[in-house]
Amino acid sequence: MKYISTRGATETLGFEEVLLAGLARDGGLFVPETWPVIPAETIASFATKPFAEIAVEVIHPFMAGEISRDELALMARDAYAGFDDPEITPLVNLRPGLTILELFHGPTLAFKDVAMQLLARLMDHVLEKRNARATIVGATSGDTGGAAIEAFRYSKRIDITVLFPAGRVSDVQRRMMTTPKEKNVHAVAVRGTFDDCQALVKAMFNDHAFRDRVDLSGVNSINWARIVAQVTYYFYASSRLGGQPPLSFAVPTGNFGDIFAGYVAKRMGLSIDKLIIASNENDILPRAVATGAYAMKDVVPTSSPSMDIQISSNFERYLFEASGRDVDLICSSMASLVATGRFELRRLWPRLQADFAAASASEDDVTACIKTTKERFGYVLDPHTACAVVAAERIGGNNETVVLATAHPAKFPDAIEAITGTRPALPSRLAHLMSDPERFETLSNSLSAVQDFVLRHRRVTSRAT
Repeated sequence: MKYISTRGATETLGFEEVLLAGLARDGGLFVPETWPVIPAETIASFATKPFAEIAVEVIHPFMAGEISRDELALMARDAYAGFDDPEITPLVNLRPGLTILELFHGPTLAFKDVAMQLLARLMDHVLEKRNARATIVGATSGDTGGAAIEAFRYSKRIDITVLFPAGRVSDVQRRMMTTPKEKNVHAVAVRGTFDDCQALVKAMFNDHAFRDRVDLSGVNSINWARIVAQVTYYFYASSRLGGQPPLSFAVPTGNFGDIFAGYVAKRMGLSIDKLIIASNENDILPRAVATGAYAMKDVVPTSSPSMDIQISSNFERYLFEASGRDVDLICSSMASLVATGRFELRRLWPRLQADFAAASASEDDVTACIKTTKERFGYVLDPHTACAVVAAERIGGNNETVVLATAHPAKFPDAIEAITGTRPALPSRLAHLMSDPERFETLSNSLSAVQDFVLRHRRVTSRAT
């Protein structure tokens, strides 16, 4: 399996190179040259397989020839061993026609754990094989940072710095990044938005001298391995719910990574009815579906901060596929976005509307959904998942809809308490989180300031031999 860039100027690479590179050197995102298709009989066999075995079947075609099936199986079992539910991503039927897929049973109570725990093991495996080191710099709107730091905090070959927007993540989200004591992990509060943090990371990748100097790698959903690991739970949900008739999926998404994983699952042969983009008041994706224009606005802080985004990086991967891999169209669209804050979908608009439905939820919608769901079903949704329930009910459909529950409500205790009157408790294993001392630095929205921080905190003297 080989990979190409959505911008067309980077040489074809294998899985291991793509894993370590993160972002292509031409500024594009990696996609496979061809989409593997899983045979129908193999998909049918998933009904009797545990999550880790389904993951191997789904992921291994993307790394064939570089990482063996047995090596991947060992890493998958290890990655998911720390989850607090034996099903890893259990399903909860909320009412007829609506099922919740709980993706928050990992160590940091967010869906990012499903991919990040495996990603850390894959990267350590490749670096060990190459006797190499890497420096990870990532941006987070809330959950990615904690999941990444937790996954990589014990790595002997990786230093990691995570940028988060100062004052725009929940206390629990922040503390999951700032309380780990390991010397290879660093949290940085940037005076700006998530989009500013993401732009800083992309700028570091595009500074090739800096990139090579620190052996830069990325773990945001720009990294292809993050996307492919998330494809697994679409197949898992279908296997547990019978697979026929096809399920619809409602996905709370800001960076378009989680729902693009659903699109990948469909390309791989999974029968899916609707893929529903769920957004909060920062509704750039639903507006793009409705109007045919991807047009940025100011970011509005909401109770679902992980979706407080206006630049959905993985949308570029979808546009690349929808356009028939038209590199010129992608490059011109991304250039227009940088220059003017918008681009027109034109001939791709009908295709987008055919591939996705979309809806956004206001803060009042979220409040009403959380309150009503608790009163009617005794189930507490986090604000992101509430956006997806709102979207699922607004879009409707004839078949079962699976809502991806991307975070545990205890990650947003203030918002949940204000709505329900009850403060959700963290699992006992995280009881220390709110009292442990924090360690982080606050920086301006400055590329040079962040690059200097990364250089000063690299463990260059501990290079493995």
